[in-house]
Amino acid sequence: MAMSPGLRAFACSVALAVVGAAGGCGPIEYVNTVTRGADSAIEAARAANAAKWSPYWWTRAIEYHHQARVEAGYADFQAANRFGRLARDAANRAREEALRRASDPEAARELELADPARRPAAPAGGLAPVGGDGGAEGDDEIPGDLAPVGGDDEETP
Repeated sequence: MAMSPGLRAFACSVALAVVGAAGGCGPIEYVNTVTRGADSAIEAARAANAAKWSPYWWTRAIEYHHQARVEAGYADFQAANRFGRLARDAANRAREEALRRASDPEAARELELADPARRPAAPAGGLAPVGGDGGAEGDDEIPGDLAPVGGDDEETP
């Protein structure tokens, strides 16, 4: 049986609407956003050694990616897709920053100073707890008070 041109156009438009709606469907969009987009961006950042050269953006990307998967586990695909986009964007920034810093010797020095394990030792002095016996009866000091130690011998007001 032949379809009239009007009915054929209507059937085509309905089919296109169904396919278009499925493209925005949460689980389908999740596969594109998180599984393909964010995963690929994170792998590119990993290849650029972003964990070393861009620790802030790398950590951000990894944590957003993890949260995207958690949200998908609860079938909240809208939140999962949002975290997936955030993970992808952070991974892209991590990759860009890692590539830039890896080629810049001054940036390497900057990262060494930011690492507490590599930071030069602080000068003598600082704060230490006061109160000999840790707050026994008759002790006028409040346990946990801090007082300057080392350095200059001047009294602080």
